[in-house]
Amino acid sequence: MTPYCSICWDINKVKLLDQRKLPREEIYLEITDYHEVIEAIRTLAIRGAPAIGVAAAMGAALGALGLKTEDPQEFAGRFDHICREIAAARPTAVNLFWALDRVQGLVQAHAGEPVGLLKERLVAEAQAMLKEDETINRKMAQAGQAVIREGMRVITHCNTGALATGAYGTALGVLRAAWEAGKRFSVWVDETRPLLQGARLTTWELGKIGIPYTLIPDGAAAALMAKGLVDLAIVGADRIAANGDTANKIGTYGVAVMAHYHGIPFYVAAPLSTFDFSIPDGSHIPVEERSGAEITHLWGQPVAPAGAQALNLAFDVTPSDLIAGIITEGGVARPPYASSLKALRKG
Repeated sequence: MTPYCSICWDINKVKLLDQRKLPREEIYLEITDYHEVIEAIRTLAIRGAPAIGVAAAMGAALGALGLKTEDPQEFAGRFDHICREIAAARPTAVNLFWALDRVQGLVQAHAGEPVGLLKERLVAEAQAMLKEDETINRKMAQAGQAVIREGMRVITHCNTGALATGAYGTALGVLRAAWEAGKRFSVWVDETRPLLQGARLTTWELGKIGIPYTLIPDGAAAALMAKGLVDLAIVGADRIAANGDTANKIGTYGVAVMAHYHGIPFYVAAPLSTFDFSIPDGSHIPVEERSGAEITHLWGQPVAPAGAQALNLAFDVTPSDLIAGIITEGGVARPPYASSLKALRKG
């Protein structure tokens, strides 16, 4: 078992590892107010689509516990307001909305029950979602580890391990499962500017697991591919459209284009909860724009002239025709995705 977790429920409070502090400090926040969960999501104290989904459910449960009414109808109305507040935390990761739909559906399904029982149900549901996430990730990892071969040099972008999920990981979970199966390989870790999730978080996780890695600047990936030093690319996802177009951390699209040019297979690993089958393609995925200060400053120190203008798109969208396969808990979908993803969804 991993000796850390991104988030857990502990006697009517949420405990989460503050990822803003890693790798310098391992500090757990103890949260009893759902507004603090919203702030943690907004400020990236917790991040990664599956982890955000669990955080949303736990935040909703915290909010429900704080409601003082005993009237089921009033409770339901006020709970919906809490969920709308949480939904506004970040726009791209669809797991957040999936999780809120699930807990709102639970309240609707048990409309009229005593408020105390509804609160118990919401807490139990949030905890169940955390356990389900680990089960799903492990199943996904086993399905995907077949694409990792002995001696491979794998490149990844951003962070997709236990920190980005309830437990185990998505793309990093695939690597972890392959390592646990006895395969030996190495990982190129993109630093992932501007917030360095690769440098700060992925290296930290790989070090704990024991998988050898080398940290590289984002701009070095193409040169390594050109030299024949990369055999496979694997990343996670924050939202996947019905046709397989995939939104992930900014810079992912560039890795996919470079991999395609050099004939390197590019894989995505994500649970089915990350799919948004309501949208036909990636042009419908909202892309979060964050503060330019994340680019102009690093650790609070300016790295650009005062007043410099910066555009900080947090995600980009990789077209499905650049993706060799999408690894899910239901198996590995291959092109054409219109049919393979539909089959996974039905399964």
